Amino acid sequence: MSSKYAHGFTLVEMIIAMVIISVGLAGVMAVLARTGVQSADPMLTKQVTAIAEGMMEEIMLKPVKGPGTPVPPGAGCMRTAFDEIKDYDGYNQPVCDVTGTPGIAGYTVKVSVAAASGNALSGGVPDTDVVRIQVTVSRGSTSYALAGWRYAY
Repeated sequence: MSSKYAHGFTLVEMIIAMVIISVGLAGVMAVLARTGVQSADPMLTKQVTAIAEGMMEEIMLKPVKGPGTPVPPGAGCMRTAFDEIKDYDGYNQPVCDVTGTPGIAGYTVKVSVAAASGNALSGGVPDTDVVRIQVTVSRGSTSYALAGWRYAY
């Protein structure tokens, strides 16, 4: 028993469908390849963020007013003599650890420490007892700034 009308696809229709699907897949693959090439940017962002957070943590662990004499800016990458937060003001060095051992190349860390004038803390806290710390890490055109405030309690 044969039907008057045949159901299904012809060979020409199948070839045209395969060509259309192939062109679509080629476009999707081109977009994925381009995304894969640019996927280093999130890694760079993650690294500058981690470096900035590490430096901010190191600074925040120091007292606002330390027992020693202030270390002059430009003391180099070694930070073992830094005994108070204000010692970090003007720090502008490549990434290194506290002892001066170089870290990841190509990154620069800048720190500024200033009195937080006009603070909104209750209880009449003097401006000299509150500092604003800003850590900026940069590499090429990518930079990340992290700010924090510390009270001399």
